[in-house]
Amino acid sequence: MASEPEILDELRRLRARVPQLTGALAAGVDGLVLAHDTPGVEPEVVAALTAAALGVAVRMADTTGQGDFRELLVRGRYGYVATYAAGESAVLTLLAQDRVNVGRLHLEGRRAGARLGELVDALEAKARAAPATPPTRSPANAKPPVRTPGKTNPVRTRSARGPATTNARTTTES
Repeated sequence: MASEPEILDELRRLRARVPQLTGALAAGVDGLVLAHDTPGVEPEVVAALTAAALGVAVRMADTTGQGDFRELLVRGRYGYVATYAAGESAVLTLLAQDRVNVGRLHLEGRRAGARLGELVDALEAKARAAPATPPTRSPANAKPPVRTPGKTNPVRTRSARGPATTNARTTTES
């Protein structure tokens, strides 16, 4: 994603504001990592688990009439995992030590989620509005490859059962 440095900067600023954070991850609601600052933790696994937990949380909020998903907090023996909505298509997951001030965690997590959401949603809107790039053309003076009738040209192929091999293919003039 083109905005990864901007998202990563936001995650790092968030970790600086809340020193008890041990990790921060921005992911799509589909579980794909957008950016992360999660030392010692596999970001792809956390993003996938976040997507699964998000599915349950969204369903729980909807079933109980609580409205759209906003946040999810899990407390473990050694700390917290907090997930916040970040726009229409992303979430922010924070890992924090047990001694974190939960009120501060929520305050900063909500603010950062809102900023990340604006950033990701704006980038997605821009990507949808941008026209597709036309295919590049070779320069007018570029020469096409020479194919001599009756000569063989090596073609690299890959067998499903073995390494790449070189086969000879005979070409003819059209």
